[in-house]
Amino acid sequence: MLGFLPDQSSMIAFVIASVVLAVTPGPAVFYIVTRSLSQGRRAGLASVAGVGLGNLGNSIGASVGLAALFAISTLAFYVVKYAGAAYLIYLGVKALRKPATTEALDSPQLGSSRPRKIFRDGFLVALLNPKTTLFFSAFLPQFIDPHSSTIAQNIALGVAFVLIASVTDTMYALTASTIAPAIARARGRWSVGRYLTASAFIGLGVFTAASGGARHTK
Repeated sequence: MLGFLPDQSSMIAFVIASVVLAVTPGPAVFYIVTRSLSQGRRAGLASVAGVGLGNLGNSIGASVGLAALFAISTLAFYVVKYAGAAYLIYLGVKALRKPATTEALDSPQLGSSRPRKIFRDGFLVALLNPKTTLFFSAFLPQFIDPHSSTIAQNIALGVAFVLIASVTDTMYALTASTIAPAIARARGRWSVGRYLTASAFIGLGVFTAASGGARHTK
């Protein structure tokens, strides 16, 4: 294999484990699906890109030692953790404050939120999750060849995991945006969806704040 990748058997095991972890629904998937259902395909894909970049930042952070900082500094861990939870709750409150409309979910107007802002939200939601950094620090070393550069391998495997997760997240986004019109017709007006979306973000923020220290779910 290349110098910055582990041997072939370890790489195969890594890909299999990554796919299993990536398809398992967790906070990131929940966030992407919520965006896709409430704002459409473009918003969902922008969320996938933002979450992917945030996760990439966490994987690099794990490679350069941020995980060690979070492990020894309770304050640093909880400052970042609660900042992320607060941002999710902020998104929920912002959704509640939007004026209600009579348009269904499949209306083009519901995609009016700029992809740049949705990308930024996804990036911050993923980046402000120190448990992701701890996850990478625990998961990636299991597949690393100690006789080669560990930092290079950590970064390469982190990039590979983010790419795999981005593919599965894209599938979730496309599926959710495809079924969104049917859900919109079933539940009627966007004002109802507004409350559901706000509840989803606020609930996810509360869950993030209340969850344990080192456990990570994608």
